[in-house]
Amino acid sequence: MKGFLHMLKVYLILALAVLCEALGLASLQASQQFTRLVPTVGVLAGFGGSFYLLTIVLKTLPLGITYAVWSGMGICLTAFFGWALFRQGMDMAAIIGTGLIIVGIAVINLFSETATH
Repeated sequence: MKGFLHMLKVYLILALAVLCEALGLASLQASQQFTRLVPTVGVLAGFGGSFYLLTIVLKTLPLGITYAVWSGMGICLTAFFGWALFRQGMDMAAIIGTGLIIVGIAVINLFSETATH
């Protein structure tokens, strides 16, 4: 049970790293090339927080698995933020591609022995 709870904690930290990354990217869009102070601070805080949380995750998960999940879920969450916050549409190809990223991450986590080392 202790192993399961530890891995759950690691994946929750990874999820927070993904959220920080996506918020940092949304802030980057809102910063208008770093001309607006508050969104610029959001960029620094988002990416700083994300990288800090990744260092914690890398104590348990291998780099390749960590990066695959972080970047893949970050892409999906950032696309959602683009749609929800900035009214940026997604065509069917983008929706399918995003779905394939999610499927790929699920395959890694469900079937790869390296994801639970």
